[in-house]
Amino acid sequence: MLKAGLTGNIGSGKSLVASVFSSLGIPVYHADEESKKFLENPYVISSVLSLFGSQILKNGSIDKRMLAGAVFGNTKALEQLNALLHPLVMKEFSKWRNSVTGTHYVIMESAILFESGYSKDFDRIIHVSCTGETAIARVIARDGVSRELVLARMQHQEKNDDKALKSDFVIINDGSQLLIPQIISIHKKLMVEACEI
Repeated sequence: MLKAGLTGNIGSGKSLVASVFSSLGIPVYHADEESKKFLENPYVISSVLSLFGSQILKNGSIDKRMLAGAVFGNTKALEQLNALLHPLVMKEFSKWRNSVTGTHYVIMESAILFESGYSKDFDRIIHVSCTGETAIARVIARDGVSRELVLARMQHQEKNDDKALKSDFVIINDGSQLLIPQIISIHKKLMVEACEI
């Protein structure tokens, strides 16, 4: 069974792309969503408190907004949080993958697949690409945040073009090309590849 990583910078539309792969019957593990569940783990709570202090807690749970405020704009803090969460996510992904049957390949969707260093653990990488301005407009509309906040988040991700060069497949999602045909083309190639293993 092939392991494909699906990545793309904030606002690229990778979640939309993931939903299309799901509709084609391909199991998708959403790493960014799953990582949030670990914030309820007692070990993680204790570690986060050690790193960021008790002000991160609200009613005995980690306040995700406070945590986001503590790490965005602080490269070292973000690296510390990622070093805590990423191994747990990858271990959970491996367990999930081993439980999946009846498919030729699975996908893990992750915004920071390259930044985390885990891209090397995948057979193929799919990168969702769009222009910076398109991504900024999408995030502002989706999250109701300022342009400055979006730009601050983007600073912690590798450049779009650099990720594209390191990927096996690039999906252009800026409206200049039809999205579905690109996804179906990649799906067909991965199915053939998986059958040849």
